[in-house]
Amino acid sequence: MVLEGYGMSETCAAGTVNAPAAFRFGTVGRALPGTEVTIAQDGEVLIRGPHVFRGYYDDEQSTAEAFRGDWLASGDLGELDADGFLRITGRKKDLIITSSGKNIAPAIIEAALRESRWISQAVVYGDQRSYLVALLTPDLDQAAALAAELDLEPDLAVLAADPRVHELLGREVEATNKRFARIEQIKRFALLDHDLTEAAGEMTPTLKVRRPVVYEHYADRFAALYE
Repeated sequence: MVLEGYGMSETCAAGTVNAPAAFRFGTVGRALPGTEVTIAQDGEVLIRGPHVFRGYYDDEQSTAEAFRGDWLASGDLGELDADGFLRITGRKKDLIITSSGKNIAPAIIEAALRESRWISQAVVYGDQRSYLVALLTPDLDQAAALAAELDLEPDLAVLAADPRVHELLGREVEATNKRFARIEQIKRFALLDHDLTEAAGEMTPTLKVRRPVVYEHYADRFAALYE
């Protein structure tokens, strides 16, 4: 059993947690005693309680930006179910706003795409566009198995260029799309012949994707998906 929790340095660690006697998989649990959690109109998770910090040292501007009244603005997007279990759906700063004005949190779509054994990373794109696209990277640990399955040379450049690989990944993307509303579905994708790396500035030391860097490095690949 894995029991997830959620919190920030600004909340003195945990704010919500699943417990052995009260858990719901896919969530980060319910608010701890003395803690209040609510969801703002824009979907941001707000936290209040005696454990919330008073402010950033010698930085009044950042402190003011961190609060909505007496609620701490987490910067995370989430949902509360009827029983008070919190589900984190993404980061507010990562929101994609389509040309029709629909707000989409890409992280949950990317996480679903990464469930494929063949995909290492997925970066969704579509701000001010009419549909979403994605940049996919191959799972290096599965490259040999993929090559064997399709009777190809186990070379990433060969795999990334082969139509059969794109067809296989297309089926994976379509299977993922069924889990989302039409506006949240991936219409087209591009496959890199390498993984994203920390050395290139595309990943953080904790292996999180640096979205603005990836958007900049592969701007031509994203643009081509709308041609």
